[in-house]
Amino acid sequence: MSLPARAWEQVREAAGVSFILFRIMVPVVVAVKILDELSLVRYIAAAFQPLMGLVGLPGEMGLVWATAVITNMYGGIVVFASIAPGLQMTTAQITVIACMILVAHSMPVETTIARKSGVRIRFMIPFRLLSALAFGFTLHTVFSLGGLLQGRGRILWEASAGGGDLDDWALSQLRNMATIFLIVLVLIVLMKVLDRLGVTALLNRMLGPVLTSIGIGRSAATVTIFGMVLGISYGGGLIIRDVRSGKLPDRDVFFSMALMGLSHAIVEDTLLMMSLGGHVSGVLFARVLFTWVVIWALVRIVGRMPEKSFCRYLFRCRSLPDPSRSGSTAP
Repeated sequence: MSLPARAWEQVREAAGVSFILFRIMVPVVVAVKILDELSLVRYIAAAFQPLMGLVGLPGEMGLVWATAVITNMYGGIVVFASIAPGLQMTTAQITVIACMILVAHSMPVETTIARKSGVRIRFMIPFRLLSALAFGFTLHTVFSLGGLLQGRGRILWEASAGGGDLDDWALSQLRNMATIFLIVLVLIVLMKVLDRLGVTALLNRMLGPVLTSIGIGRSAATVTIFGMVLGISYGGGLIIRDVRSGKLPDRDVFFSMALMGLSHAIVEDTLLMMSLGGHVSGVLFARVLFTWVVIWALVRIVGRMPEKSFCRYLFRCRSLPDPSRSGSTAP
């Protein structure tokens, strides 16, 4: 394939991804504009203030995180870009909200994938939300006590807020979407370059021993690494395939999906959050370390649970009858 043809293929792929994102983002942008025009953002911020105060963030960041949780990271980024410029946030604060978004976002889609693999929603949703808060609190405490990253945050790209006129606002949003398209295009090209250079394969070799060290069996390690590197949709899809074929033990599936819930797409998502202004120490290194500690503890705790309790509360086991099939409606 010629170079122009390859370039056009990347552009088409970026356009397809961006179109999917814009279908979600446009209603979000309009909703935020309506909230802003009605002066409701400050009331929403006040509602989130106690929770965001625990992680050292202004209340407005609660709206950013909630948007990312309900839609996806790009939806959260759009709201962040609309609100953050007037908040004078530090690099530490941007890193905290970026890390919380990384741990808990796109919950309707990603928890559905987890559910299809057998993990119960009543575990996965609280697990990811509480993990995000715990991670944010830990980072905030470390940054504050150590006096780290306390300078003014630098966002590598900032959305244009536009003027007070509705036409100016609409034009600014079109510029924002064009910027997002360019970011998506760069990420797609960079991912392919890293794959060609063997970086993806190197990550696979590096992460394999880490997974086995925390208790995830070798049978699930490969697909788990795939999900960590490329995303939960890819890794979860492989997990679901292997679950249906009976290749993976129930507990390995559970631990694998829990791990991917905390850390997935560690190349693409890390680069995205760094473009937002998050520091690599948090969005990559601290996130991987936090994930390792949490899953290590989860493996030890769940490993002591009786099989009946595990299958009833955490996972729809194949070896035991599923209560949901006998009249229970619990997810």
